[in-house]
This record gives sequence, structure tokens and C-alpha cells, in this order.
Amino acid sequence: MQRWRGLEDISQDWGRSVVTIGSYDGVHRGHQLIIGRAVTRARELGVPCVVVTFDPHPSEVVRPGSHPPLLAPYHRRAELMAELGVDAMLILPFTAEFSKLSPAEFVVKVLVDKLHAKQVVEGPNFRFGHKAAGNVDILAELGKTYDFSVDVVDLYVSGEAGGGAPFSSTLTRRLVAEGDVAGAAEILGRPHRVEGTVVRGAQRGRELGFPTANVDTLPHSAIPADGVYSGWLQVSGEAMPAAISVGTNPQFEGEHRTVEAYAIDRVGLDLYGLHAAVDFLAYVRGQEKFDSIDALLVAMADDVKRARAQVTEYELRRD
Repeated sequence: MQRWRGLEDISQDWGRSVVTIGSYDGVHRGHQLIIGRAVTRARELGVPCVVVTFDPHPSEVVRPGSHPPLLAPYHRRAELMAELGVDAMLILPFTAEFSKLSPAEFVVKVLVDKLHAKQVVEGPNFRFGHKAAGNVDILAELGKTYDFSVDVVDLYVSGEAGGGAPFSSTLTRRLVAEGDVAGAAEILGRPHRVEGTVVRGAQRGRELGFPTANVDTLPHSAIPADGVYSGWLQVSGEAMPAAISVGTNPQFEGEHRTVEAYAIDRVGLDLYGLHAAVDFLAYVRGQEKFDSIDALLVAMADDVKRARAQVTEYELRRD
């Protein structure tokens, strides 16, 4: 899949294409439906499929300091989009100047002059242009002028965890923030992931017999609520079942939130400096401060037992 950063990266001889535009944070099941439709239409029309997204998140430019927690960094979104069959991803630097483009100016500058859109595929709530003045109806009208059609895709509706609301990144972020990683996975279509570099921590886990990988997560990552979770620690392409701790470590008067993953039944791992991903499968328990280290050790052993069982059950169901 080609990756472009800015309109100037697009080759001048780029032909017609099917385009879909959005933040697409998380590439959840609703996004997958829209992107999948765009890929299908591109194949039918014999042209490439392009996803247009933005960096930073538009809200950070329009309302500084309001950058939402991110469900997936851009490289992860690109991986997921490539798996869906997308041919090119265009990341548009979202600036104050760019935010002032009218809907018509945006269409001409991006869709017409650069991507030569033959069709644009969007969800019903798509908004674009200065002060989000453009919608799918305005887009369709502009398409009549500039020779592209518009395909509007109905949104999926979430299950019990989402209360029947349409799949959305906002809903997914809320579930993650509440620690409902299973509910978030229902919307994402996969476990929620955070990524970063493995760094040296206080090494108390090693002293207690549960050495953990302390992951220095990427900026603006959507971190689950404080507590213990089951999931996987992924390093160098290997997915290791893990018990994951998120929080400030109140047992030792910690002040900074950390994400630490204990690779179950693995010994002698040296992961410092490596890039790691932590996938959250299910909630185990909340963050606690115990009366003694012995009580903490009993709880940690139980955490590992429950995490191992949850991962094993999930993998058996998946097989």
C-alpha cells in the first residue's frame, strides 16, 4: 500500500480513484464497512482505493488541548487498511489554514485536483470543510459539478456493551476508559492495542517473581482504566499470553500511570529497547493496595491464573 504525507507526495500522473475520508481512528467495524465498500467499488470500477485521513486530529487544531485518546497510531491504521485492500493512504497535515477551506475548496483541492475521485464512499454522518459545514448531501451536489458520485454506507449498530449505539471511535474510547476492553473489542473487531518501547521501570515485578515489560506508550494512546487485564504481549512478531497491569502501583506509592505486561510462563526475556504491543482481552480486577506483600503475591498469582484461563478459552473458541 502506498503511503502519502501531504498532497505534494501524490504523483502528478495519478489517475481516477475511489476515495473515502475520515479520521478512522481504530479502524473499527463501522470503519471497516465503509472502507470495505470503497475497496469493492474501486475493484468494480478498475481504479485504486484511497483513504484520506488527518494528522493531527482535527479537534486539536480547532480546539487546542482537546486531542482525543487515540485507539491506533497511524502506522497501525495503515496496516489494518492494507489488510482491507486499500491501495493508498493519504495523511493530510491538518493546520489552521487547512481547517478554513470551504467544503467546495476542500473538494477541489483534494478530491478533484489531486485524487481525481471517480466515487467517494462515506458514512451518513460525514462532515467536512470549514466549521464542518459540508455533509453527504453537499458532497453529492459537488460531485455533480466535478464528475464523481457519492455512495453513503449505513452504520453498524453496537451490541449490549455499546447500548445499541452506532459503532464509533468515541464509544470505543469510552469503553476503553471504563476498562470494558471486551466491549471495545466487540466494536473494533479485535482486542484493543497500545504500543511503545519497553523501558526500565522500578523492577519490583522481577523482585517479586513476576518480571514485567514496562511499555512506554505512544503519545495520546487510549489507555484502559487502572486494573489488571488478560491479553497478549507482542514483540518481534511473537504473541505471548500475558497478565497486564495498568495504574500507578499504589502498593509502592507510585505516582505515574504505567502499562506493564507479564509474559505468562516465560523466563529470561530481555526486551529492553524493543517495540512492543499490548493487546487487551478481558478485565480481571481493579487496582488495589493490599495489607502486605504476601497478600499482593497471592493476588498476583491469582491474576496470572485467571489471565491464563481467559486467554486459553479465547484461543480455543477462535480455533
